[in-house]
Amino acid sequence: MFSTCMLHPATMKSIAQQLGVTVSTVSRALQDHPRIGLRTRERVHELAEQWGYVPNSTAINLKRKRTFNIGVVLPFLTEQFFSMAISGIEDVAIGEGYSVLLMQSRNDYERERIAISTFIKHGVDGIIVSLASETHNNDHFSTVNNHGLPIVFFDRVARNLPNSCVYADLTEVTTEAVDYLFRRGIDRIALLNGPGTLQATDERLTGYLTALASRGVPVNQAYLKNLDLSRDNTIRAMNELLELPEPPRAVLAFHDYIALDAMQVCRERGLVINQDIFFVSYSNLSFCAYLEQPPIASIEQFPYEMGRKAAEFVIATISDPAATERQINVIRPALTIRPEWRIDQ
Repeated sequence: MFSTCMLHPATMKSIAQQLGVTVSTVSRALQDHPRIGLRTRERVHELAEQWGYVPNSTAINLKRKRTFNIGVVLPFLTEQFFSMAISGIEDVAIGEGYSVLLMQSRNDYERERIAISTFIKHGVDGIIVSLASETHNNDHFSTVNNHGLPIVFFDRVARNLPNSCVYADLTEVTTEAVDYLFRRGIDRIALLNGPGTLQATDERLTGYLTALASRGVPVNQAYLKNLDLSRDNTIRAMNELLELPEPPRAVLAFHDYIALDAMQVCRERGLVINQDIFFVSYSNLSFCAYLEQPPIASIEQFPYEMGRKAAEFVIATISDPAATERQINVIRPALTIRPEWRIDQ
């Protein structure tokens, strides 16, 4: 019979002493090595289970020269868009034996820089990032590249860096969204856009301007607002739009959360959503279906698929460090018009 009294966590050494074998024998037995006899393997497994032995993953990973950890930096975990992306990342990572470590930038450059530095110090095998809205330079990412650590960007991707990335190009779908509003007879359309630091902001603006140009509609600069994505900034910008001599009849909002804040401003001013003013937003998050008056259309960006592909990219590079070629996956977004607002073709 084995002794069941353990004052300290079980180790391979304590198991070996109890069974009168070497530590290397225990190690091989736990891995079901064929050189170890069946009876010895059974005794080792039985005692390991009885004593609650847990392999020292740190030691195992040190031998393999990997931690099997992937660091992920996101703007906000509370936003459904990013929680969906995390689900995609985790599904791939866990399937490949990796753990996912999360940190939030909260759209703050300094927090993002600290998060990257923390992951480097803790020796993660790779990093996945969606940029903070306030990120104004890429020095901290260049440091990651100098360490030879794989890094992949998704959704909010870094300009002028040689890293793999996954994003939805929003140019054409923005043109499609604005054209949809024109076909509904609406030509006073405002754009509540994001910060100029983001590539996606440029894509939205380009798509918007293309749609206006195709219709011969002059650009009203007063209808163009760049936001820092905070609630207060959104409220201020929406009030400015409504105070114009000719306020917009429709608003294209950077994402669903911006749309919600802007719609609340309209309600407080006595406007009826989807009657006095219309909204089209990006993200197409599930909570919009529960709104009494949701945006009449949303742009689906497929965050889960983005997360999956970003995880696949970073794990592929971890597995083959020699594979340094940049990979780019552009997700095709889709304009989703709510059934009651579809236009018969």
